[in-house]
Amino acid sequence: MKQVPNLDDILAATKRISPYAHKTPVLTCSAIDEMADTNIYFKCENFQKVGAFKFRGACNTVFSLSDEKAERGVGTHSSGNHAAAVALAAKLRGIKAHVVMPKNAPEIKKKAVMGYGAEITFCEPTLKARETTLESVIKQTGAVEIHPFDDPRVISGQGTAALELMDEIDDLDAILAPVGGGGLICGTAIAVAGMGNSVSVFAAEPKNADDAYQSFKSGKFVPQTNPDTMADGLLTSLSELTLSIILEHVSDIFTVTEEEIITAMRTVWERMKINIEPSSAVPVAAVLNQANGLAGKKVGVILTGGNVDLEKLRWS
Repeated sequence: MKQVPNLDDILAATKRISPYAHKTPVLTCSAIDEMADTNIYFKCENFQKVGAFKFRGACNTVFSLSDEKAERGVGTHSSGNHAAAVALAAKLRGIKAHVVMPKNAPEIKKKAVMGYGAEITFCEPTLKARETTLESVIKQTGAVEIHPFDDPRVISGQGTAALELMDEIDDLDAILAPVGGGGLICGTAIAVAGMGNSVSVFAAEPKNADDAYQSFKSGKFVPQTNPDTMADGLLTSLSELTLSIILEHVSDIFTVTEEEIITAMRTVWERMKINIEPSSAVPVAAVLNQANGLAGKKVGVILTGGNVDLEKLRWS
């Protein structure tokens, strides 16, 4: 298994990406606090470059490469946000990016990747198709693979968001983030553990794509099968690396329904006047569900991204 990153890796990532990544704001909303009976601090990665936290991990990885490796270009597969993040990070470093995307990826995310100058190869919307197509692209181009989450450098980059949140807001009781492949929740958990405080880390996941929940409860890897959720950023299975970190450092995984995701997403749009994508709404939905035991707590929620196809809003 790959090396598990630590706090020093996240601190190094913070320094490495600081010339390029935004230090995103932390916002509050008294109306949502009242709904949840919770004091919530929203870490707004929807304001990050490319509109998502994924830029942190991609930027850290691209700028970690030696000049020799960087000259070969980079390659990845992604349904959207990671693809755009790798494309922009590569552009900033002046190297080529090759991106494999499923044909059914949201149009807004396809356009973003193209806009950053990456070369896109489309494939069928399955993990196997994504992986085999990327293997072919890398074989043809010699590009260095940047995995969306199964990479210590990516995990370290994602963990910088939680460090910023804890640096700004003292004495949090908990931090929530969504879980797909696990890069963000693992970086968050490692950052919290490394700081040695008593913050609990919770993941949130759609019930219709609950492989991480099943893996967490069983203690062994359960692959994603036939996910059916609007949270398109959370369709990927965990890896051996991310599952091991989750089992060690995450307190629990909450699941939410599609209806709860829609309600949470709409609530943030209406009450906070900011747009978030469905994956971002998943931990918000978990906090709004008072059965999860967060009432009365001081909770950080990472809003992971704001890239929404406005032609396909679920409540319109």
